[in-house]
Formats: sequence, structure tokens, C-alpha cells
Amino acid sequence: MRYLIFSDIHSNLEALEAMLAWSKRKRIDKYVMLGDLVGYAASPNQVVSLVRKLRPLEIIRGNHDKVAAGVESGEDFNAAALRAATWTNGKLTKPNLGFLRDLSRGPRTVDGRFVICHGTPFDEDAYMFSEYDAMQAFASFDGEICFFGHTHIPRIYVQNGSGGIGFAPILGDESRIELQNGYRYLINPGSVGQPRDRNPKISFAVFDGDRRTLTVYRRPYSIERAQFKIERAALPQVLSARLSVGV
Repeated sequence: MRYLIFSDIHSNLEALEAMLAWSKRKRIDKYVMLGDLVGYAASPNQVVSLVRKLRPLEIIRGNHDKVAAGVESGEDFNAAALRAATWTNGKLTKPNLGFLRDLSRGPRTVDGRFVICHGTPFDEDAYMFSEYDAMQAFASFDGEICFFGHTHIPRIYVQNGSGGIGFAPILGDESRIELQNGYRYLINPGSVGQPRDRNPKISFAVFDGDRRTLTVYRRPYSIERAQFKIERAALPQVLSARLSVGV
């Protein structure tokens, strides 16, 4: 079973289309989306409609999905994020708005193989940036593998049999690791629509559950087209500029 694992599209249609165009040339048995379809960029309806058509699909909500759908207020958002979420709410069609409102929260288990969440297994809105965060996360879920998003940074935390936590390296445009028996993993595939690791290329992963291999991919997309749409929509300029540098 081969899973396409992706997160944090943030209404960036050009980035999503680049990933899906790549995936059409590969064998993908199931799509797994870790939240935040919308927010920041200017193609919310196109992104939500496209993701809704993916089959079979496992999906959970992100914090921007909740705010854009009116489930939460966004009082903890910065000004640019809240402006984009408010704009998105006004643009979403009724079916797409309903789809976002009905998204389930994480964590949840997929096919008995792994857990998925947006932020962490213990709090869907918390960020996992450090080994201390990872230690809390490992303690809060059963099983060997958990995929998460939210930080927009591809990262793999590894816990050995003694409880020690380290990192598995992610290098280049195609980074493959074999998951070892007796170890546990917290895996962030990075962001499709707004990478924040100073690499503007989209980031996503393929997990082969039978071979227990994970490959993190980076691919280019039409950044200029996505920026043009953001600027045409009169959304905050920072949301356009950051796409060029991956921050």
C-alpha cells in the first residue's frame, strides 16, 4: 500500500497541481491530507474542490480550515493570516464551506498502520519544533508511526528502543529512508503550498507501508502564478513574497 502524504496546501492551486501531476506518473493507493487546505493564497475553492475529488482520501482539519469555515474565531492568528482567512470565508462556495466545517479532527489511525494529526497527537493546534515537543508527542500516541503537519518544515523524529530521540536526515529533492523495526517515528512531509525551510519547492512524501520505506520529495511549481493571484486578490503582500524564499 503506497500512501501520498501531504499537508498545508493553503489555497495554493499551482503547488497542489504540481504535486498531483507528479503523482499521476506513480502508483498511489491512497491520499492522506494532514490539514490546512486553505488560508494565505488565493485559490481556496479550486483547492478544496480538487482535494474533494481524490479517491480514496483520508483527511483531517487544520487550524486555518477551522477559522476559514467559521468553526473558530482566529483570535490567535497574526494580521495577515486572519485577513486571508476572512477573505477565504467570503469566497468559499456553500459546498466547499460545508466540507471544511465537517472535516474531522486528529489524531486518527489510518488502515491500522499509522496515526495522522495536524499539529501533535495531544493537541491538533500545537506546533512540534523541538525534541522536547517530540518527546511529548511520542508519549501521547500508540504505535510506531505518526504523520503531522502544521510547521511547514519537513522533519523526521526517531525514537529508539531506549526512548532516546534523534533525527533522520532529509536531503535533496528525493530523500529516502527505511523505517526500522523497534523504532518509532514522527514524520512531517513539509508543506505543499507554503514551505518554510528556506526552500520554495513543494514538499510531500510517499510512504510504502509494505516495504516500510518513506521518500520525501521536493518539486518546483509556478510560484509566479500563485503570487500573481495573491496580489490580484489584494491579500497581504507578505503572503506573496514569502513564496519566493520559502519562509
